[in-house]
Amino acid sequence: MKPTAYLVNTSRGPVVDEAALAEALENKKIAGAALDVFENEPKAHPALLPRKDVILTPHVASASIDTRTKMAVMAANNVVAFFEGRRPPNAINADALGLK
Repeated sequence: MKPTAYLVNTSRGPVVDEAALAEALENKKIAGAALDVFENEPKAHPALLPRKDVILTPHVASASIDTRTKMAVMAANNVVAFFEGRRPPNAINADALGLK
């Protein structure tokens, strides 16, 4: 990454090696970071906590009314499909269900 780059992680904590991130920030290899998930949830690496070039949030990136409503509707649609004998639209291992 460029020294002017900012790393943003809202996906999964282990995607980022937080010790390496702290070292990169300390050595000015990147400009900053924003993490909503942590390598060892719920704890962030201690070297990141005092840094002014890091924003840490408590795993709330999806906590909007629109997103949570869509998540609930998606879950309900999967349940309805299953009980109607159809393949749930978001099933990861639908073949295990024996549905079409």
